[in-house]
Amino acid sequence: MVKGQGNVVAQNKKARHDYTIVDTVEAGLVLTGTEIKSVRAARIQLKDGYAQIKNGEAWLVNVHIAPFEQGNIWNTDPERTRKLLLKKKEIERLANEVKGTGMTLVPLKVYLKDGFAKVLIGLAKGKHDYDKRESIKKRDQDRDIKRIMKTVNGR
Repeated sequence: MVKGQGNVVAQNKKARHDYTIVDTVEAGLVLTGTEIKSVRAARIQLKDGYAQIKNGEAWLVNVHIAPFEQGNIWNTDPERTRKLLLKKKEIERLANEVKGTGMTLVPLKVYLKDGFAKVLIGLAKGKHDYDKRESIKKRDQDRDIKRIMKTVNGR
């Protein structure tokens, strides 16, 4: 299966607008019992989330997983930091990329693959306002070209 393929539960559409994605990495996500139930119910938000590497381990920070409604006392803090499951070489590579280059690690989407929650982490470089305007302009032009080609070929 290709990276990022599976039953998509949540996407971070704002990340592709605010950042230029250089590379992506699939990571496992360590969750508690009630958290995985909330993820399966698609009650997760990636909007302000990011990943960071501390002491040779990767962590997912500021991602909101809503408390499971029937979980009562077993529910955990919705904003807690969660461990990402990556191989040691991948963690070292990402740490070296992020260290001095102005890059960041952004969660792009969460999906279920073979019953496990996976996160697609993007190695990203921030866009300036003029870059954002350029990408919006290009997207509009591509949409117009497709629309014109569709009408020309459809006759």
